[in-house]
Amino acid sequence: MRKVCDFIARWMGVLVCLSAIVSLLQPQLVMPIDVKIINPLLGLIMFGMGMTLNPKDFRIVFSRPKDVLAGCMAQFTIMPLLAWGLTKVFALPPELALGVILVGCCPGGTASNVITYLAKGDLALSVGMTAMSTLLAPVVTPLLTWLLAGTYVQVNTVGMLLSILYVVIAPILGGLLIQKFFPKFTRQATAYLPAFSSVMIAVTVAIVVGHNAAKLLTGGLLVILVVMLHNLLGLGLGYGVGRLLRMSYPKRVAVSIEVGMQNSGLASSLATLHFAAFPLATIPGAIFSVWHNISGALMAKVYGMGRQDSQA
Repeated sequence: MRKVCDFIARWMGVLVCLSAIVSLLQPQLVMPIDVKIINPLLGLIMFGMGMTLNPKDFRIVFSRPKDVLAGCMAQFTIMPLLAWGLTKVFALPPELALGVILVGCCPGGTASNVITYLAKGDLALSVGMTAMSTLLAPVVTPLLTWLLAGTYVQVNTVGMLLSILYVVIAPILGGLLIQKFFPKFTRQATAYLPAFSSVMIAVTVAIVVGHNAAKLLTGGLLVILVVMLHNLLGLGLGYGVGRLLRMSYPKRVAVSIEVGMQNSGLASSLATLHFAAFPLATIPGAIFSVWHNISGALMAKVYGMGRQDSQA
């Protein structure tokens, strides 16, 4: 069982990609599943993250505040502004523009910690940035969405804040409590959680893609290009910020990956909950969920080789 779970976690990007392709080509497989299940699925992923987080990891926020603060500022400026700029450059329809902006305004994704580890980056900094951006998200994400997408639609900032508290913060706290009061169970379960999260992400992507397959097939190429550029430019500019601040190579890698990889599942969930009248708004998050796992795996290899060269 452990070997199967390790295999699933290792090939998460492929699993997510396959689930998206199957749902795109055979949407009837997932159409009976209500999109409202996305929220509980995302909550389960966050709950698993809470069980794997060590409370000591949060100490980096206080022991290295400069690095974490710089990384989070880069995250909540580069990705939202890139999203807004790309929607203008490519003249995206309001629904798709809203989805792209939502992705840009979300906190870092949990997959970024795994990719940073594989890339031999500063894992402690990555975890600290994920924790900090997630804690800031209930306030920052709705506010940025309102500022950048308020001209497209009416943004319910209070509703989004509450959604993030329920879907992200509460499950993480629940996971931390389970870890504290049931340490033996947590140690046994932790080995299986990466595979569990990978499957939940794949199912979430499949549901979102399946329910929007027809729209993706008719107008998806442009938004796919925008999402890919959003991610790749975020990775590049994140690395540039680290270099500008004269961070060490492992720190630059961590900031790059943390900035470029968003919690796109949360973006799709928020779009489903708060912008049901604009179904296309869920599409960018679904595409980002697939693409950033692929690009992240590739960048892990590139950065890993770069570190070897820097040490040579």
